[in-house]
Amino acid sequence: MKLVLAAVGRLKAGPERELFDRYAERAAALAPKIGVAGVQFREFEESRARDANQRKAEEGRALIEAAGRDSFLCVLDERGAARTSAAWAEEIGWARDAAQNYVLVIGGPDGLAPEVREAARAQVAFGAMTWPHQLVRVMAAEQIYRCFAILGRLPYHRA
Repeated sequence: MKLVLAAVGRLKAGPERELFDRYAERAAALAPKIGVAGVQFREFEESRARDANQRKAEEGRALIEAAGRDSFLCVLDERGAARTSAAWAEEIGWARDAAQNYVLVIGGPDGLAPEVREAARAQVAFGAMTWPHQLVRVMAAEQIYRCFAILGRLPYHRA
């Protein structure tokens, strides 16, 4: 099982990138110890279409195509369910044990196409507030690392 964080847009250099890289490296180092074959962080170009719905549709097609058919697709969306880190770790552990890739999707500035939300098996929210894209990436990378630490029974997560 591979875990993929697929995000629309580029994370530019700066403190957010440094923090993201720190958690991404920690997650990648921990992955083999918990039975995860690898962690990928993929960025997809923002659509340049004039209409927001067209942009979302183009970005959505790229994200769904990249996820593949046999993956467990989870989207970050403010309409999703608030989860505990332990519950999210359990879901990732289930995908690992079922030998399914787990693909976590972050949409572009206009959000996610309805087709992406419909294709998702899970929708997760980092609360009802709107977060800057850069911070969402950092929070996602940290939560991936935290979920791996929970699965590996490491003391990072203190519940």
